[in-house]
Amino acid sequence: MPCASSTSCSVPSTPLAVEVLIRTVMNKLCSMTAEDDTSIPTEVKVPILQEFYRHVYNRDWHYSCGTNHYKVLMDKFHLVSTAFLELGQGYQKAIEEITRRMGAGMAKFICKEVETVDDYDEYCHYVAGLVGYGLSRLFYAAGTEDLAPDSLSNSMGLFLQKTNIIRDYLEDINEIPKSRMFWPREIWSKYADKLEDFKYEENTEKAVQCLNDIVTNALIHAEECLQYMSALKNHAIFHFCAIPQIMAIGTCALCYNNVHVFRGVVKMRRGLTARIIDETNSMSDVYTAFYEFSSLIESKIDDNDPNAALTRRHVNSIKQTCKSSGLVKRRGYHLDTSPYRPMLIMIVLLLVAILFGALYTK
Repeated sequence: MPCASSTSCSVPSTPLAVEVLIRTVMNKLCSMTAEDDTSIPTEVKVPILQEFYRHVYNRDWHYSCGTNHYKVLMDKFHLVSTAFLELGQGYQKAIEEITRRMGAGMAKFICKEVETVDDYDEYCHYVAGLVGYGLSRLFYAAGTEDLAPDSLSNSMGLFLQKTNIIRDYLEDINEIPKSRMFWPREIWSKYADKLEDFKYEENTEKAVQCLNDIVTNALIHAEECLQYMSALKNHAIFHFCAIPQIMAIGTCALCYNNVHVFRGVVKMRRGLTARIIDETNSMSDVYTAFYEFSSLIESKIDDNDPNAALTRRHVNSIKQTCKSSGLVKRRGYHLDTSPYRPMLIMIVLLLVAILFGALYTK
């Protein structure tokens, strides 16, 4: 967001720009925690969400909700508010506007179910696309980046949010006292009468088909995410944006055609996560990761799946975008098996051979 005056928003150093975006995300986590807690009555939750953008100016306000780390965050909201109030006025106004729109959108969907794919996109826009808008404006205000088109900023948020919604099916559907249901009825109703039916073993085939359908829907945002990241100039901001996007395409590859999404927790191995963090330093690394994870999805496509042709089309388009950059390297990501396991097997066999050799000599 361009600054109204040069005095209210001077160009900060890179560390401050990164600090601003971290505080923006913390603000988003607070509002999302209030939204996610299904134990809060609607008549209480809706006003909190609608007024949240005002509460951030009040060091004395807090509302205890959520669980685990999120509860700690809400109990110590005064620290978030204090950090927010230390920012320049230009940053505060940008964050306030995005938070206001986000809270209003969340409140809307407290009283409305996600029925259509358009509803799904709208909900994800409120909870994540707007964060993309806000961050892009803050990068621009900081003088570190050009102002990205809203469509690209929105796709950055939607890809992350849709991936989380897909991965968290079981956690959301089993939420107490009330299920959280974000999968759009327009998609899941093609495969079941009720969204919760997918968690039962007798519905495995239809559940996986629905899962593949909704993963395919998420993949439509991947190319715009690549376009957004390719335009970034600041290394710290690039790193901040690229790692979650690679985690998202990797999680899509892990979830695709995977019935375990309906049985328990599905997430990338810590070793692979650490590797992604360590090895993501340039667009070449991003293109490589997107190409390889898209190839993994392609290898899992069943020709009998109702959406096989559409999924393959999206995957091929992502791969072509990566290849046309001329920056794809060969790296080799493994989702389900450790790359160290073959080495361990060889070491064990070698030790056994040495042991037998020693025994034979004796």
